[in-house]
Amino acid sequence: MHSYPFYVVDFDPFAIRFPDGFFLEGIRWYGLAYLAGFIIGILLLNLYTAKKRNPLSKDDNISLITYLLFGVIIGGRLGYMLFYDFGNFIQNPLIFFQVWKGGMASHGGFLGVIIAMLLFARAKKVSFWKISDMVVTVCCPGIFLGRLANFINGELWGKISTAPWAMIFPHSAPEGTPIYEIAARHPSQLYEALFEGLLLFIYVQWRFWRGKAPKGQIAGEFLVVYGLVRIFCELFREPDFGVSLILGMSRGTFYSLISIVIGLCVIIYAKYGCRKSV
Repeated sequence: MHSYPFYVVDFDPFAIRFPDGFFLEGIRWYGLAYLAGFIIGILLLNLYTAKKRNPLSKDDNISLITYLLFGVIIGGRLGYMLFYDFGNFIQNPLIFFQVWKGGMASHGGFLGVIIAMLLFARAKKVSFWKISDMVVTVCCPGIFLGRLANFINGELWGKISTAPWAMIFPHSAPEGTPIYEIAARHPSQLYEALFEGLLLFIYVQWRFWRGKAPKGQIAGEFLVVYGLVRIFCELFREPDFGVSLILGMSRGTFYSLISIVIGLCVIIYAKYGCRKSV
């Protein structure tokens, strides 16, 4: 038994394991994180309705969350396949449906959410920008919980570090490598949970309840701030193995720059071009 100064991240990814022979291995923390995120989203939307800050009824809120659920899952999964695992996806497109094995891209999830909001706004004949401003204020808890699930799974680890709070991620080394031979790394999933989830949630909630921004501006600010904090977190995150860089940047950084540019365009449009409900 070797004494090692770093904490070893070795959680069971399953909250509940089913008996052998069952068609599913069990219920993963990752799935529960998604479920809890959507439940919190519904509760927040209902709070907005009760406070007259949401033009939707409680039934409409459930419909909106349903749209978003499909947008996040389809967009996040497809984004991961296209952005991070394109080679395997082309060889076997059916791996798209193997969601229980993990593999979701936040930027792909954002694109899926945008499409879902467009479809919902058209179906309900409500302002897309108003819906956008509300959705960005309720999605952060899901991001927070998703990053915690990444940490529990021991995936998306950070770069090698000797910081006192660095941790050992067994999956970061070849299987069978002794713990004491595995380099400690930044727990970048926790950094992302803090910045992308908790702090961003505080910011967008503050902006939402101030009630002084034109339609669409909060959504634009969300994209800008998310992009900035994601780029910061990417400084500590190990680029995905086998995934090539883009212009010398990790894909997370590159896509975050795009998020910032789009967010700035949305802010400008909200201030100067959004004169009617869209």
